[in-house]
Amino acid sequence: MSEIITTYEPDNSLRKGYVSIFSEIYNELKKNRWLTYQLFKRDFFAIYKQSFIGILWALIIPLVSVGTFIILNRSGIFTIGDINVPYPIYAILGMAFWQLFSAGLIASSNSLVKAGSMIVKINFSKKALVIASTGQSLVSFLIQFVLVAILFACYRITPSVAILWVPLIIIPIMLLTLGFGFILSLLNGVMRDIGNMLSMLMTFLMFLTPILYAKPTTGMLARITEYNPLYYLVSAPRDLVLMGTVPELKGFLIASAISVIILVICLVAFHLTETRIAERV
Repeated sequence: MSEIITTYEPDNSLRKGYVSIFSEIYNELKKNRWLTYQLFKRDFFAIYKQSFIGILWALIIPLVSVGTFIILNRSGIFTIGDINVPYPIYAILGMAFWQLFSAGLIASSNSLVKAGSMIVKINFSKKALVIASTGQSLVSFLIQFVLVAILFACYRITPSVAILWVPLIIIPIMLLTLGFGFILSLLNGVMRDIGNMLSMLMTFLMFLTPILYAKPTTGMLARITEYNPLYYLVSAPRDLVLMGTVPELKGFLIASAISVIILVICLVAFHLTETRIAERV
């Protein structure tokens, strides 16, 4: 009887080809749908269960930000610009779409670190952790959208019927959030400074992006805005709700394409390093 020799080689998914990698990723995501939902539900109750204010935190943050800008505008320190609609509606609507990115990115970047003990003990799809954490921003978004509806009613303004397209037009910003969430969750597992710096960076980006004020027409900020994909991903759904059209459609389509590219690159990178996460977190 001939001797059977078993050869062990390092795991290298790149040898299988990118088609095989995408197939593995798809099958893994499909297989772990139930796990992703359970992790989402766990995170949701963990956030709000022991909080006195609870789910109202999703309203407090945008209200404080909007209130600050109203004070700055009325004091003459900052000019909001020409927005053609009541400022609270404009600002809260912008914050709702911005929080999809900001809150989702912060939550997903911390997802692996928070689940460190579980990752070490249990072998499961780490992608489920990132996706479930990103899904928390959708809950905040829905709560803030209720506030937007109340504001429309208070000001007796009827939103455009194009508001029905909002679930579709927010997909690009969710893809961008997921893409950056995958890569930042890995980096945060290696360098904890990433998580601490991210909150500060999100605040800086919010003030740099025309979320709470109209797009500048002149100056350095106007130039920066032209090349800021986050501006198009936030302004497009807001314009759709307020006006029924997307004036800067080209910029939105380019930003959407960038979002897809970033998601694909970061998802593949995450997939190729996923087996070594337990060693680092």
